[in-house]
Amino acid sequence: MIEKHLFGKLTNGSEVYSYTLKSSSGLNAAILDYGATVVSLNVADRNGIFADIVLGYEDVQEYVKGSSYFGAIIGRYGNRIGKGKFSIDGKTYQLSINNGVNHLHGGPGGFNKVIWKAEPIESATDPALKLTYVSKDGEEGYPGAVTLTVIYTLTKNNELRIDYHGTTDKTTILNLTHHSYFNLTGDPAKTILDHELMIAADEITPVDDGLIPTGRFDNVEGTPFDFRKPTKIGKHINDANQQIKFGKGFDHNLVLKNYDKKIRSMATLYDSTSGRFMEMFTDQPGVQFYSGNFLDGTAKGKNGVAYQFRTGLCLEAQCFPDSPNKPNFPSAVVRPGESYTQTTIYKFSTK
Repeated sequence: MIEKHLFGKLTNGSEVYSYTLKSSSGLNAAILDYGATVVSLNVADRNGIFADIVLGYEDVQEYVKGSSYFGAIIGRYGNRIGKGKFSIDGKTYQLSINNGVNHLHGGPGGFNKVIWKAEPIESATDPALKLTYVSKDGEEGYPGAVTLTVIYTLTKNNELRIDYHGTTDKTTILNLTHHSYFNLTGDPAKTILDHELMIAADEITPVDDGLIPTGRFDNVEGTPFDFRKPTKIGKHINDANQQIKFGKGFDHNLVLKNYDKKIRSMATLYDSTSGRFMEMFTDQPGVQFYSGNFLDGTAKGKNGVAYQFRTGLCLEAQCFPDSPNKPNFPSAVVRPGESYTQTTIYKFSTK
């Protein structure tokens, strides 16, 4: 059964609702119609004790004011676009600027700051929530009226599955992603530095000091970005490396292997203290690994916890940052009559 509760109200009086889903495996999540946001995700440890493993807020006004994108769906374009400019078919578009001189995560009025239409999908084993949003032509500077659906499903296989679908009436760009901050310990007062991370990526797309990709592909061999085998996040996070310096830690796109637009296992995350193990599947060409470098204690989350430096991490399946300005990167262009689709799955177990 899916439970619906009033979560709060916006200043204009609009009501924001929370939908709690519980699968037959015991996995449960609360999802808001504001920002299509995962507020909580309760997962069992090796002793069968459930704990919330994502960061988030208890008050809707914190989501309205906040700039950390906790648990939200990001769009129209996840990650950064250099100077907020791109061209399609010879026409240049100027997007809103909200990250230095660049455009980040769809702009200040991105998909994380709007109310989506929510439709619960009841199931005895795999409950789901379908969220729909229509983005108007010109919103945040993007061309085309775009209709988007995101379906969150909690499966009997202990998975949080996210399926995206989008169509447009004018040629545009689309690159959605999910922005949960994970902490598998279940204790957000602890850092994620002892989590063991594996990402099946031989290369990164290195960035400049504004975190815009240079257009190169750098091999991870012998660098802090080599996560081809499970490695503690804290092992190289403070290395004397220019890319680490630019990101203030890890905040980079890794080029996933075997990209063929099919869903495949691309990353794993393990916390030895709780035994929680997460496996990430995606059909996307890249994943942004962000190690919570801008958390500084000012964001006060659930149960009154102030989220400190590196107490959560993101694994954001995506097309590459600034792809519209990099012809050698995968294309994010979607034309009328075409569909944007994406699937990302986070699967949980213990060991």
